[in-house]
Amino acid sequence: MGPDPGIRRLALGTLLAAYPGPVPPQWAVDLIGEGLAGHTLFGTNVHDPEQVAASTAALRAARSDVLIAIDEEGGDITRLAHATGSPYPGNAALGAIGDVALTRRVHQAIGAELAALGITVNLAPAVDVNSADENPVIGTRSFGHNPDRVAAHAAAAVAGLQHGGVAACAKHFPGHGATVADSHHELPTVDAPLTLLRQRDLPPFAAVVAAGTRAVMTAHIRIPALTGDDPATFSRAALVELLRQEYGFAGAIVTDALEMRGAASAAGGVGPAAVAALAAGADLLCIGARVDAGLVEQVAAEIGTALTDGRLERARVEEAAGRTAELATWPRSTGAADTPPAELGYAAARRAVRVEGTLTGLGRPLVVQLHASSTIAEARVPWGLGPHLTGVEQLRIVATATNPVTLCRIAGHRTIVLVGRRLHLLPGAADLVAALAAQHAVVVVEMGWPGSWRPAGVHAFVTTYGASHANGRAAAEVLGLAS
Repeated sequence: MGPDPGIRRLALGTLLAAYPGPVPPQWAVDLIGEGLAGHTLFGTNVHDPEQVAASTAALRAARSDVLIAIDEEGGDITRLAHATGSPYPGNAALGAIGDVALTRRVHQAIGAELAALGITVNLAPAVDVNSADENPVIGTRSFGHNPDRVAAHAAAAVAGLQHGGVAACAKHFPGHGATVADSHHELPTVDAPLTLLRQRDLPPFAAVVAAGTRAVMTAHIRIPALTGDDPATFSRAALVELLRQEYGFAGAIVTDALEMRGAASAAGGVGPAAVAALAAGADLLCIGARVDAGLVEQVAAEIGTALTDGRLERARVEEAAGRTAELATWPRSTGAADTPPAELGYAAARRAVRVEGTLTGLGRPLVVQLHASSTIAEARVPWGLGPHLTGVEQLRIVATATNPVTLCRIAGHRTIVLVGRRLHLLPGAADLVAALAAQHAVVVVEMGWPGSWRPAGVHAFVTTYGASHANGRAAAEVLGLAS
């Protein structure tokens, strides 16, 4: 006797899968017809707007209320513009500007663009308070380190996205900003009392709930005072008692990708992680980016087994599938979204740039970009000043493999403009900057989270609060180098 098809369909109704390539394979379409909640689009699924629209139409042909999600945060995290970099600054830049009306306009523009392509849910905004300067996974994805400022911009971003016609999914509950470990690779621990969480990390989530966000995404982080030994994704105390009961959230609770080690390792695999998340109160389970039909069936079967062996109650899974269905049928277009100015993001990015020191006499410098690793969340999106410069020599180097004397010889009488992301954390970069500044004219352009590091002896320290295409052009313009 085979598995109960009703149980399989119920289980599929809680799953957000993914598929490889620019054209949805037949299995991805068939699963939607069989009850799969939907798919998340990643950079590998995006070639150009017409192709994305064709893909979403193909998915919707299988079932009109399919969920089609994407991580389009603006700034460093972009899927639509992964080949070039986003035309919008990210949250850190918007927070630095401090204009909540601008934050709303930028996110409304992003929402309208997604809705026009047939995308229904944006897995954004990140509303984490970046209280740890060395946070490896949030950084410029955050509106800042002040809870009140983050809360105000978070509410504006949610309102903008949803006015643009796409459901917002605020993340990463109950706050990923105090971690110094990356939940893509391990399970971070935030050893803080609940009183501190309520003061520091939770105000933005209260704000987005009040703003009507349709979804909230969980964080794969452990907070012993709240979640015990489990990540928040598996914690009923976090998802039901705190988010639902205390903060009054009635929308869909979405998990971060269950393939991430912060979840999969903690549970013993993606299937058990799905069961644990459902039991804790999650509704829509993101499987991850590397998904095939076999993995979807494996996870659905694990949920089905848990329903029969008592680990899951049917009423809980029905509730989850019901909330997911409500998210899928939420009105996707208000008809009120205006066409944004073409230069909206670029003008905003210029307002975010901060210059400490002097840029006079820069002339035609030698621009040196220091290689930096990227997190899984950031992906390998082009960044830097390169696309915006003409007639300026540029080098790409690795700090630990570069002799400062040789670099000074190459520069000659020209100023060296060193461009990087999180330079003080990049191996060898701080020492290289110090060695160069001791014998040469140096300007530093920091395109990551700036923190408190300011190298001695440099002529200027320029902060962009992000590394999007818009941030890169803004920096080039401030330096007087834009083509």
